Amino acid sequence: MSTNPVQLRGMTAAELTKKIFANEPLFILDVRNEKDFNDWKIEGNQIQAINIPYFELLDGVDSVLEKMPGNQEVLVVCSKEGSSKFVAEQLIEQKRSDVSYLVGGMKSWSEHLEPVKIGDLKDGGSIYQFVRIGKGCLSYMVISDGEAAIIDTLRMTEVFENFAKENNAVIKHTLDTHLHADHISGGRRLAELTGASYWLPPKDADEVVFDYHKLEENADITVGNTKINIQPVYSPGHTIGSTSLIVDDKYLLSGDILFIQSIGRPDLAGKAEDWVGDLRNTLYSRYKQLSEDLIVLPAHFGKSTELGGGGKVAARLGDLYRENFGLNIQDDTEFRKTVTENLPSQPNAYQEIRQTNMGKITPSNEEQREMEIGPNRCAVHDN
Repeated sequence: MSTNPVQLRGMTAAELTKKIFANEPLFILDVRNEKDFNDWKIEGNQIQAINIPYFELLDGVDSVLEKMPGNQEVLVVCSKEGSSKFVAEQLIEQKRSDVSYLVGGMKSWSEHLEPVKIGDLKDGGSIYQFVRIGKGCLSYMVISDGEAAIIDTLRMTEVFENFAKENNAVIKHTLDTHLHADHISGGRRLAELTGASYWLPPKDADEVVFDYHKLEENADITVGNTKINIQPVYSPGHTIGSTSLIVDDKYLLSGDILFIQSIGRPDLAGKAEDWVGDLRNTLYSRYKQLSEDLIVLPAHFGKSTELGGGGKVAARLGDLYRENFGLNIQDDTEFRKTVTENLPSQPNAYQEIRQTNMGKITPSNEEQREMEIGPNRCAVHDN
């Protein structure tokens, strides 16, 4: 029986998120298999991570001790938490007192949402960004005069319900900027739970099997004292129906069309060649007509370097036209090649996710978790 007085500690996904947002140094020992680690891992500006599969540590952790920093906090990570607890206990036995394990493993990391205030609105109210840091998804809540609208809602709907309640707001609208392929939307379910209106671009809704409100130009949606102006930014390219939102004449919710360091990919419905022209027109013409002072708020981020102060993912549109490689490919042929060739692999279970978001299949909660495991892959990055 151990006489070591150090108690095994768990670190929650929320605690880990706050460390990453604060750029605190952390050493991660990931004990999943090498394939899973290479496909999807915890990242941050001050995160150092190594991968040693659990089965290599069953007979002892001596081999890993020399690879660990002497004076830095260590977090052990696995898929569900069991293996990481075992390894963390072994490290504590070897007199490492600064060790913890990730509570719930990578499954909990995949589902954690961290609300971040983006700013105040002109006529009162605020806009918040919900950072799903483990998967790079971003949702938004606009709150004004006791009402709320949620954009690109994730399936963890209780997070949005609770946040709205804490802010004394009734959820009146949920909106999807497009039919998502990398994660399961919670927009329709949240609307059903709260009596809110669910909005979806009609050009993305040809195959859906449920009723919805048409999210299209000239459809002004009012939230309390704040008008969400859906004009003039029908913005196809990632999907044929992609529709951006301008909130309070200040914020451009760009969906999966434009990100901070990348642009959207046009191939997730198998129509890259058909949609690449739409994508170029949206980015190089339609968005060009908008104010450069709009703050771009995308539906995803791909790299931890896109996280700004306090975890915000946001940038001024004019700055992106100078700095984002995807907005600076002047040759049409080169642009087509960039967004149709050498793309990252498609998101895990993306066909099933699209079918779920159409209402055609209804997987269980556990099946939905499995479908979403892994990173989002909605962007074309500069390699």
